[in-house]
Amino acid sequence: MYSEKVMDHFNNPRNVGEMENPSGVGTVGNAKCGDIMRMYLDIDDQGVIQEAKFKTFGCGAAVATSSMATELVKGKTVQEAMTVTNRAVMEALDGLPPVKVHCSLLAEEAIHAALWDYSEKTGTQIEGLQKPVNDIGEKEEAPEEEY
Repeated sequence: MYSEKVMDHFNNPRNVGEMENPSGVGTVGNAKCGDIMRMYLDIDDQGVIQEAKFKTFGCGAAVATSSMATELVKGKTVQEAMTVTNRAVMEALDGLPPVKVHCSLLAEEAIHAALWDYSEKTGTQIEGLQKPVNDIGEKEEAPEEEY
């Protein structure tokens, strides 16, 4: 059973779409369920996330966690964005069914992948950030049936 917040973010996702000239883009996927998340971040010169957008191919929980993750990082510094964990995303959505926890992990990984891309482009060091292991990169295109 999904919470009202999960259903709201699924039915009315925030920040859907692509971004021209993003500061960082991260694309992650889960081979087991087929979910793919791509997160775009616009980060200003002070290291504050001004805008976050996403495109997700996946289940309702994947859409909801992507939507919530973008809401949680907007207005935060890159270092503060590092504290947005899968647990924080789940708590902000009032929980997820156990079989959907992997969606919140993808959201956290998408944030980190976008921050990694930003750090690579700008030479910025972000404390605690490690190269994403789940990054499917820009070589693969996300399916066209994105939400």
